[in-house]
Parts: sequence; C-alpha cells; structure tokens
Amino acid sequence: MTTEANNDPIVRDAGKSSDLRHFIKILLGRGVVIFGVVVIIVFIILSIFAPWIAPYGENDQDMLQTLASPSLSHWLGTDELGRDVLSRVIYGSRISLLVGLVSTIISGVIGMSLGLLAGFMGGWVNSAIMRFIDALLALPPLILMLAISAILGNGLLNVLVALGIGMMPTYCRLMCGQVITVRERDFILVARGMGASNLRIMLRHVLPNTFPPLLVLVTINLGTAIMAEASLSFLGIGILPPTASWGAMVTQGYRFLLTNPLVSFTPGLAILVVVLAFNMFGDGLRDALDPRLRGLI
Repeated sequence: MTTEANNDPIVRDAGKSSDLRHFIKILLGRGVVIFGVVVIIVFIILSIFAPWIAPYGENDQDMLQTLASPSLSHWLGTDELGRDVLSRVIYGSRISLLVGLVSTIISGVIGMSLGLLAGFMGGWVNSAIMRFIDALLALPPLILMLAISAILGNGLLNVLVALGIGMMPTYCRLMCGQVITVRERDFILVARGMGASNLRIMLRHVLPNTFPPLLVLVTINLGTAIMAEASLSFLGIGILPPTASWGAMVTQGYRFLLTNPLVSFTPGLAILVVVLAFNMFGDGLRDALDPRLRGLI
C-alpha cells in the first residue's frame, strides 16, 4: 500500500508542493530577506523600464541648471553638465545589474566547471587546476580585477572579463571541495557500476548534489560584482562616459560634496542598498537550502 501511494503521481506532486511551500516559508521567514527581495525586484523593474520611468534621458542636458538643487523639475537636482541625477541613477541600474549578472554567470560557469573537473578527476588534473587557482588567489580579488582592467582598458566588455576572472577562483575552490565530499558516496558508486560515463555522472549525479551552496555564493557575488564595477568606474578604469554608471557618478560628484552632495550621495546610496539587498537574499537562501535549519523557522 505504501509503495503504491509513493508511486501515485498525485501524492508525489502534493509532496513537491509541500516542500516548495516550506522552502518559501523559510526563505521569506525574516523581514530583512523580504526587504532584500523587494529591493531587487524594484531595481530590476527600474532597469528594464528606465526609458519610461526616468523623467529625462540618460544624457539630456540643461546648461541653464547645472548643479541645481532639488526641485519639482529635477527631484534630485542636476550634475555639473545639467543632467538630471535621478534619471542617471535609474539608467545606471541597467549597467550595474547587467554587469553583476553577466560577470557572475561568466565566473560561475568557468569556476564551477573547473572545480567539478578537478574534484571528480583528482590526480594531476586536480593538481594542475588548483595550482592555477592558487596563483589567482595569491592576489586579493579586487586587486586582481584592477590589474586585469588596467591591462585590458576601459569598456563594458573588459569590465565583464575582469570581474569574471576575479571572482572565478572562489567558485572553483568551493565546487572542488563539494565534489570531493560527494564523489565517493554510494549512489555515485552505483552509477559507476551501471556503466555510466564520467561526464554523465558529473552532470546528472554530482552537480545537482553540490549546487545548493554554490547558488548561495552566486546571489552574494551578484552584490560583490556590482560593488567591484563601481570601484573600477570610480577609479576611472571601468565604464566609459557618458554612459551612466553608479561608480562613475560617485567619482564625478565627489568634487561637489559641499555644494551639491546629492550628485555623489545618491548613486552611492543606490550601490549600498542593492548590494545589501543581494546579501540579505543570499543569507535567506542559505537558510532555506540548509537541511539543518529546516523545520526550525
């Protein structure tokens, strides 16, 4: 009777639905996580619909109102070129979220692939890959990104490459450690005994059982990538003007902190809020994916 019940599609679907509800309950069980999710959704909407939400174009100028104080026509004032600060912050969300998403995908795919290969194959493959990763980890991530950006030069593509390489070692290290703990488990040995190829075992059995901790790292690194891009743009080796970038806006506005602080303060606050939101969401995702915490929240 029990076996028949377990094979019933309705029972299986009900179990999956219950697990999903419990996962969402844990994920959204704290107010700070809900705040993070709401902030992320708001900025995604702003980035997608920026041309319709922003009151002015990204580079529209009003030379008669340079460094203007907040008013009904310019809610956050204007910069030294007469461009609306609020509009540029809204358009800047596009660059920040794009850089965060794409660079995280680049670093995650490369790092996880190398870590999966190193952990599963072992031997000289593991030694070769991990010594390369150790060489990259010899430099702090931000210093490594700065060095790569300085070599490649400015521009969106070069920033994506620099951030992707800079964040890749953490994925490789974590994935390799997870794979080593999984590769000798019984279900892997059974798959080997049934004649499954190494590639099939890695993709169908090892990767799904090692991915949850890496998913948490992905959400946290989204915020890290946004902060890193802002740092590179602040130093003048990131996104080229006149493209709206939060880091570049902070750089351009810090000279006017005493006369018009909103020019620099507003994009800086946007960076702070978005990075904090991704960290909060990552923290909630970690709690939801950790089996030791299930049933406690």
